[in-house]
Amino acid sequence: MKKYIITAVLSVFSIISLSAQSKKDAQVSKLYQNYIAIKAALASDDADKTSKAATEFIKTASTIDYKQVSEGNLNVLRKDASAISDAKNVAAQRETFMNLSDNMIALTKEFKLSEKPVYVQYCPMADASWLSNEKQIANPYYGKAMLTCGSVKSEIK
Repeated sequence: MKKYIITAVLSVFSIISLSAQSKKDAQVSKLYQNYIAIKAALASDDADKTSKAATEFIKTASTIDYKQVSEGNLNVLRKDASAISDAKNVAAQRETFMNLSDNMIALTKEFKLSEKPVYVQYCPMADASWLSNEKQIANPYYGKAMLTCGSVKSEIK
């Protein structure tokens, strides 16, 4: 009888743990979707759209519980997104996007952000990486000037 009770208790803790992990992943997954919107806006050379997407990123980051992602990590992400949001030209936004991407790549390795693979892509001309939800290259660092410049460096499942 004790064996069944222990098994039942362990099962409940396992479900609670999975539920907490799912909530954690869902919050960070929304942040990832905001990041993808920033990337897409930069790839289309649209400073205004990039600024709006960065503002949404900041709003999402502000809703994530510090128990889920550390306050330090969230502050760094918000700082980068704020600089992108405040910048009025694409060149300045792209410069800060490098930092945001590096920090998001680190976060991606810690959390499950998507049911689909997340691709880490790299542009040798900018010497910078970014995340993408598809294999096809849409370079946020050069936009239409060199939209397909880059390669997939790794895949996070």
